[in-house]
Amino acid sequence: MPDRPDLTELLHAAVTAVGGTERPGQVEMARAVARAVEREEHLLVQAGTGTGKSLAYLVPAVAHAMATGKPVVVATATLALQAQIVDRDLPRIAEALRPLMGRRPTYALVKGRSNYLCRHKVVGGFPDDDEDALLAVGAFDADRSRLGGEVVRLREWAEVTESGDRDELVPGVSQRAWRQVSVTAKECLGSRCPVVAECFVEQSREVARDVDVIVTNHAFMAIDAFEGRHMLPDHDLLVVDEAHELTDRITSTVTDELTSSAVSVAARRAGKGDAAGRLADTTDLVADTLEDLPEGRLDRLPERLVETLQLVRDAARAALSEIKPDKGAEVDGSTQLALAAVEEVHDVAARVLEERELDVAWLSKDPRRGAVLRVAPMSVAMAVREKIFGERTVVLTSATIELGGSFDAVAGTLGLKGAGSPPWTGLDVGSPFDYPQQAIAYVAAHLPAPGRDGAAPVVFDEIEALVRAAGGRTLGLFSSRRAAEAAAEQLRDRLSDTDIRVLCQGDDQTPTLVREFASDASTCLFGTMSLWQGVDVPGPACQLVIIDRIPFPRPDDPLSSARSEAISRAGGNGFMSVSATHAALRLAQGAGRLVRRADDRGVVAFLDPRMTSARYAPFLQRSLPPFWPTTDRDLVLGALRRLDGTAGEVVPVAAPAARGLGGATTGPVAVDVPVARSPRTAVTGGHAWSAEQDEELRDGLEAGIPVEELADHLELAPDLVTARINQLGLGRAG
Repeated sequence: MPDRPDLTELLHAAVTAVGGTERPGQVEMARAVARAVEREEHLLVQAGTGTGKSLAYLVPAVAHAMATGKPVVVATATLALQAQIVDRDLPRIAEALRPLMGRRPTYALVKGRSNYLCRHKVVGGFPDDDEDALLAVGAFDADRSRLGGEVVRLREWAEVTESGDRDELVPGVSQRAWRQVSVTAKECLGSRCPVVAECFVEQSREVARDVDVIVTNHAFMAIDAFEGRHMLPDHDLLVVDEAHELTDRITSTVTDELTSSAVSVAARRAGKGDAAGRLADTTDLVADTLEDLPEGRLDRLPERLVETLQLVRDAARAALSEIKPDKGAEVDGSTQLALAAVEEVHDVAARVLEERELDVAWLSKDPRRGAVLRVAPMSVAMAVREKIFGERTVVLTSATIELGGSFDAVAGTLGLKGAGSPPWTGLDVGSPFDYPQQAIAYVAAHLPAPGRDGAAPVVFDEIEALVRAAGGRTLGLFSSRRAAEAAAEQLRDRLSDTDIRVLCQGDDQTPTLVREFASDASTCLFGTMSLWQGVDVPGPACQLVIIDRIPFPRPDDPLSSARSEAISRAGGNGFMSVSATHAALRLAQGAGRLVRRADDRGVVAFLDPRMTSARYAPFLQRSLPPFWPTTDRDLVLGALRRLDGTAGEVVPVAAPAARGLGGATTGPVAVDVPVARSPRTAVTGGHAWSAEQDEELRDGLEAGIPVEELADHLELAPDLVTARINQLGLGRAG
């Protein structure tokens, strides 16, 4: 076999294939990744927006996998990046590298079991999770019940989907509906399932066993490492993109919770035995005990809570003995659900009672679920050091992994600081963007410092002035849902004399809102934390990013306060290590929404004067891209007006692609398959379109028949007809 091409040649081929140009930072990062793999040394890389970091790690990763025969695992935090890698980057890289590597590199997408449709559950292999949610719901019930309609739609989608991946169903369905067709890992029958040969999960993992690159998410990777399930094949290189999120995602996966409804469900599933009855008897006791406790951290467990949890634990243990089948006996879906539910209740109660040294327990009140008891580790640093960094080379990268000018803050949360930490290298490859020329960082220093009672009228005046000057084109990032909704309500009223539209998170699914925002320059989108990162709207649709206040964690946040106190007791600065670091990370992510490509221009407006006046302000400022700073309001309003007046066409957000087994794109969506153009394999509104109906639709449009008449002719709702017109790319329906 001829010598393999060097990294420079491979990277050049890949960059050319995606229509890009090589950048110094990208080349530097690719070489650093290859060097880290060769030396078996961990690497932290900050790569600013526009660097092309996904290619910078994918190309050396593919080369390593093909040279060693071992797969490489790439883990991301957001679905958007996961889709970009699988739908856009890897297909092009694979084709570009095929002639150089002697064969086409292979890849697969792997997710947790509950992300996939369960064929056994769809055909009735498990009891319904809700008594009023019947899979065999009729047309009359579907019309009356949103849940019933969603379940009907899921059943129809189950007939056409090739992957069973929930994320391909757009618009999505409620979690309650999805539960009717999915199972968790603990509820799954595994090899005992009668339809295991047709299982989407097993098929996707079978595909993943023989590929070069496996793409997954932080949570799945963490569960695989922490619980030792070995769902991922053996590998010696792990690439973690969006690494600034890793600690929080891992913490979420190892957080447990207990509610009275969870106890009730477990008892009901456990059946009619004595132990199940004892467990059922604790339901009201759990509800009363938790309701009587105040919200917040539990520094010590109250005596009544200890007694309640002991009763739950003991009753659950007895119920497990009661329902556990004899060795070798067949386990059906009902028994498996019962075992999973009772085991979870037992394990959470037992864990809280253990009062482990690093665990933090707290109570929160949920409007829908009532009181929720949660327990999570104060720090996952040592666990990450052992489980993630122990047996493989790890490359961690993000646009915001260096905070306050140093990697130390993030490295500390990952167990890479202190005695016994493994060797690692930090590298900042910068960004190709000319930030001082492309963007202004404006601090509204004349505004009052934010308080607890919501924004003052003068703050809404400031937002209105900025949005008017920008002509819309605004992404508003707020520290709470209440603040976002209040601002949206105010601005809708204040801007009623304009054509500027204000969307607010919660009005629709976030991906749908982002697509609307990206497609209309006069639209604003206001929201909370999930908009602070992962939203990629290049071009003139987003020329103003407003950040209402420094996003410190809430003072009563149980984990943040416990971490801060522990650091202070050890002689450190708890505020800077926890609160300021958290804020710096969120600010860097939020400000990074503005400049997404080389010709983007705009303003990031901070409505919190502490960004310049507080003692910690320099730390926060050093964590941001080097925008041109000012506090001159008139200058900023003038700049926004000029940008609005000279703005070009907007750049719509790309829709997701159709996928097949293993996550590979399946190419253009076939006309006779009932799938939307924007989803991957969705059935819109629960209606499966036939080829004959599509033909009638085309003929009617060519004849100039209005949508309403076509809908009457087809005996369908007008919105379904409009959706199908857009799905087939037949032009904008009027």
